[in-house]
Amino acid sequence: MNTKSPYTSTTAGVHERHGRARLLISIAAASLLAACSFAPTTPMEPLPVPLHWKHAAPAEGWVSASQARAWSQGQWWLLWDDPVLHQLVQRVELDNQNLKLAAANVAQAQALLRQQRAEVMPQLGGQLGQQRSGGEDRPTTGSASLSVNASWAPDLWGRIRNAVSAQAASVQASEADLAAARLNAQASLAEAYLALRAADAEIALLHEIIAGYERSASITQNRYDVGVVPRTDTLQAQATLRNAQATRVALQRSRAGYEHAIALLVGQAPAGFVLPAAPWVSAAPAVPAELPSLLLLRRPDVASAERAVTAANAQIGVARSAYFPNLSLTASLGAGGAHLADLVSAPSLLWSLGLALAQNIFDAGARDARVEQALAAREAAVARYRQSVLTAMKEVEDQLSALATLATQTEHARVAADAAARIEQQQMNRYQAGLSSYTEVVTAQASALSARRNLLQLQLQRQLAAVGLIQALGGGWQAPWPLALSEAGVH
Repeated sequence: MNTKSPYTSTTAGVHERHGRARLLISIAAASLLAACSFAPTTPMEPLPVPLHWKHAAPAEGWVSASQARAWSQGQWWLLWDDPVLHQLVQRVELDNQNLKLAAANVAQAQALLRQQRAEVMPQLGGQLGQQRSGGEDRPTTGSASLSVNASWAPDLWGRIRNAVSAQAASVQASEADLAAARLNAQASLAEAYLALRAADAEIALLHEIIAGYERSASITQNRYDVGVVPRTDTLQAQATLRNAQATRVALQRSRAGYEHAIALLVGQAPAGFVLPAAPWVSAAPAVPAELPSLLLLRRPDVASAERAVTAANAQIGVARSAYFPNLSLTASLGAGGAHLADLVSAPSLLWSLGLALAQNIFDAGARDARVEQALAAREAAVARYRQSVLTAMKEVEDQLSALATLATQTEHARVAADAAARIEQQQMNRYQAGLSSYTEVVTAQASALSARRNLLQLQLQRQLAAVGLIQALGGGWQAPWPLALSEAGVH
């Protein structure tokens, strides 16, 4: 006889529905609370940025529209119109090991971001098992089970969301670091290449000078052989010739060093890298000095520092979320039987739903310390960002000033070199006419050589200053993510 009350099943069903309703309400509340975030929303104090640069631009206008397009596309080395330089820069993109390291760092940061985002989603798992047991005095028995379980920890206080925001900013900072490494490698290559070509020009100059000194030494020796001049004149001529030859050897050694540096930058062993001598175009290209405020969007290191501030700001929200409880929801559905086939034909079903709320009651001030650490980290990031902006503006001003003064210096040096060359020729003519001593010729030769080498060095310095200005301006790079100047703390 069945003694169960007819109302038992109905009452149990009502309680079950109420329990499910409460669980659904809890889930809905968790979803609403997930919109909470404790990261500060106050922007950093604005940093005063001048409207114009202190020093005038080095040149006006553009040589061609193609060069302007090359700058806007980040291919600033095309301003030199040198095919060899262009090919070397392309090899830097492919084989430079520092760039590969920076690219790997970006890939790591992106993988960490995907890990952070995965924490927002529910976790689903399953298990399938078969077990058999028996013994001498007992029959063999078996059991099979199949279960599916799910869990979800809703982001009530924005901990995961702020962690995702921080990592997303770190990814952008890594991308900016990659751009900075690329620009640094390109600039280092351009500097070494221009120095090598200047060394080629200086070696060619020494070839010409040495040929002239050899003629002078031959003239002096002939005059000595006929008894017109003393032995000291021939000794002075030989000493001048040998000194010039020694200088040429030193220049060849410097050129080899530049060639080795280029080989390293393109990812090749120096022993297998040869760069033949070629003419050097000593003119420095025109570089546009953009507005100071745009510098904050075009310098990779400044953009990286700004993204570090954003990441540090989000970490404050992560630290503050530890003051509040964590909610976790679980659900499982399982089936059992004596054999695996029973799981399909006649399973014994079992389900469960669960909710847990956990809160740290006492931690001896650990959470307070973590929040203070996050706040201090943000202040440090802001200070680094501001310092990077100031450093960037200083570097631009330095290169603008250098280009302006070097242009004037180069013109003076060119006039001086022409005058020294005329004096050298006049002194040689006077010596051959017997109107002056060979000491005066030696002095004029030394002055002429020094003036011509000084002109070459100033022309190289102008080109290196142009490269430095390009690097200080960011090389035409621009942050690929949207960023308002107000967010970057510009005033």
